Amino acid sequence: MNASDDSQIWLHKHTRREFRNRMNAGELKACLIPVAATEQHLEHLAMEHDWRSCLHIAELVAQRLSPRVVVAPSMSIGMSEHHMRHIGTLSALPGSWLGLLFDTIRSMNHAGFTNILVLNGHGGNIAPCQGIWSQFLQRLEINLQFRSYWDFLPEDVAEAHLKTGRCPGHAQEFETAFALAAFPENVRMDAMEDQEDREPLSATAEAGAAMIESIVVNVSDHVVSMIDGRSIAEIPPFH
Repeated sequence: MNASDDSQIWLHKHTRREFRNRMNAGELKACLIPVAATEQHLEHLAMEHDWRSCLHIAELVAQRLSPRVVVAPSMSIGMSEHHMRHIGTLSALPGSWLGLLFDTIRSMNHAGFTNILVLNGHGGNIAPCQGIWSQFLQRLEINLQFRSYWDFLPEDVAEAHLKTGRCPGHAQEFETAFALAAFPENVRMDAMEDQEDREPLSATAEAGAAMIESIVVNVSDHVVSMIDGRSIAEIPPFH
């Protein structure tokens, strides 16, 4: 593949020969698996926000660390039962969702990756993953980590750019600022002004861009620390 071709960051853009050659050459050192959701985001944000924002971060990180990192296809449906009263929301039950996630991780490990970061973009996915992660680690015994992308936003950067101080906040200032910066077509300004919740009105594209940049730098540094062996997941002991 052409080293300047952004398609090299996406697993699904490879042919089997291209991917095999890169793995055999030892070029690829880590895999990102974005997981998020498709769900209601108040009246003003498109339902794709969680997976689109998570994938946006993963893409920028992979570009920054090219050619060492590949991004697996996003899991764009999450565990969103608490939003099902708003029609259009898609939700998976924990058993089926965690099963698919494990199979995705297992497949990437089978391909040769021992450094895998599951990058999360939906709050509802956190508790179920935390509850089962030790079992995933015991089963695979690799450097497998789960982190939400907003975990990589330093407090001082958040304080400097968020008037409300809340991060992430569902469809609030942070997520709205992110969308205004990265995909403004997903923000319905008229709805934002009409809805009862006024916090999103504090968001600006400039703040979103600054926070995205900081997150990308810090996720990139973390992935490098995984590759270099400075950040290693601890395998829980079997009892």
